[in-house]
Amino acid sequence: MNKMWKLAGAGVLLAASMTANAAPAAPAADEHPSQLRPFNLPPSADLAYSISARQRGFTLNGDATLSWRQGDGKYTINTDSRVALLGKLTENRSQGTIDSFGLAPNEYYDKRFRKDPVTASFDREAKTIGFSDGKKSYPIKGGEQDRVSISWQLVALARAAKDKFKTGSEWDFFVVGPHDADPWTFRVIGREKVQAGAAIGTVDTVHVLREPPPGTKDQTLDIWLAPSLEWYPVKLRFVDNERDYVEQTLEKITKR
Repeated sequence: MNKMWKLAGAGVLLAASMTANAAPAAPAADEHPSQLRPFNLPPSADLAYSISARQRGFTLNGDATLSWRQGDGKYTINTDSRVALLGKLTENRSQGTIDSFGLAPNEYYDKRFRKDPVTASFDREAKTIGFSDGKKSYPIKGGEQDRVSISWQLVALARAAKDKFKTGSEWDFFVVGPHDADPWTFRVIGREKVQAGAAIGTVDTVHVLREPPPGTKDQTLDIWLAPSLEWYPVKLRFVDNERDYVEQTLEKITKR
């Protein structure tokens, strides 16, 4: 079931890791995007999601919570997910500051079912990213995100871009996971109506897709952002190369 925990941890948390056995090496310049873009952070809020998942023919249901806070030049994101019978599957955190690029993580924390927690640290003075397992490091160029902060950086860019966040546009990031980092590209698919939880109803959304690079076994990530709800993610869906999936649907928003 380990793959299930990776997918569940990915949900709102965007924290699924990829296997990394290569020797430590910094990515080539074109694989480490760093770009100043306008951003507009959404209001602080608590978001509650329902989870449905399929793993090797079995269906699981549960819930996920996310606490998003921003203010005074800082931000924190705390998340966890649970399923019936098994309890808490994942716990993830991202905390840092807000700079000219947007969210600037200082630490990323990843804890999964029956596993020890791992962290990634962003040393802003030394301009390096390191990991608790000590196996890899990367330079800080500006704009790097972790697998929790990335969805909120995407939201902030979409809120500022407005008409530029249009069908066919692509948005590149350098994203740090529990053990390594790699480039991610999100492509805007278009406008779609999505059924959220009963308390929210049907919502007009912007569908954004992150496909894995050709030849890799990483997962596909779909995010549906709701402009009428501060651009909060109302639905997320993760599908791996064997078609197992995790889907999260927004049930409740509590602004803070």
